[in-house]
Amino acid sequence: MTGTPDAAQERERQAREDAASRLFSGRVEFLLSAPQLKFLPDPTVPEIAFCGRSNVGKSSLLNALTGRKAIARASITPGRTQELNFFEVGEPTLFRLVDMPGYGFAKAPVKVVERWKNLVKSYLRGRQVLARNLVLVDSRHGLKEVDREMMRMLDEAAVGYRIVLTKADKIKASDLERVANSVADEARKHPAAYPELHLTSAEKGMGIAALRAAVVADALGEEWFA
Repeated sequence: MTGTPDAAQERERQAREDAASRLFSGRVEFLLSAPQLKFLPDPTVPEIAFCGRSNVGKSSLLNALTGRKAIARASITPGRTQELNFFEVGEPTLFRLVDMPGYGFAKAPVKVVERWKNLVKSYLRGRQVLARNLVLVDSRHGLKEVDREMMRMLDEAAVGYRIVLTKADKIKASDLERVANSVADEARKHPAAYPELHLTSAEKGMGIAALRAAVVADALGEEWFA
């Protein structure tokens, strides 16, 4: 007997997550920060970009995904990440993670915000090796107008993206379900949005293994798991 379909699916899911975890337990290293497009690394491997409002928990999620404590510096000061930060995964490098500037900060000067916006827009529209974008949304607040602006930008650039709800441990399960349903309903109206939401908690480890496997699949293709 080979077991029920559900059991087979569970074994396959676990195998995928284990394989992705082994990959991330190997080499993950900071490569460079790019304040302008001319500083981008050569487009030799796929890239997975992470974006979200300031203080959405982006650095914490990157640390959780990579199994490192401080590969991406977390800060209590919104808007600290002002450049595109690149991290390489694998030996030799199989793909890169890209930490993008947070958006929605209120205290940054207008000129600085515009410069960051232009950098992000140019990267999204012109980066051929960009395999997927992850749009991080705080579970406690749901989609804000700045998130919708980013989603529209990704739609226009034809860049596929996953929506990741962060800090899912910070609200009641009933509220989380309500927010997730609302975000999913709205995501279905966006042509470049991936239909599946990811509910995560970097602090508790919730949803991290599944997201890690999804990132590897987006970067390297499903055949990598075969």
